[in-house]
Amino acid sequence: MSELQNEVSELEAKSATAARLFDIRRIIGGLFVLYGVIVTIAGITASDADLKKAEDININLWTGLGMLALGLFFLVWLKLRPTAPPTPDEAE
Repeated sequence: MSELQNEVSELEAKSATAARLFDIRRIIGGLFVLYGVIVTIAGITASDADLKKAEDININLWTGLGMLALGLFFLVWLKLRPTAPPTPDEAE
């Protein structure tokens, strides 16, 4: 009987790990940080001709910084309020 309980405990631990791994905040935060870095680099390396097209506003830089801030917000939120593992009552 204890072998069955150990197996159930292992499966519950794996389920909780999978729930935390595929938390949507991690995916959204990671993508926003990745794209934010790319767009920020594009904004830093913008030429004068590119800035003139946008009426001297470095839109890539500002958008990239905004995306970085949003992505970091999602990742910090995930760190501060992690997903609670499902209880056996919720699984049924």
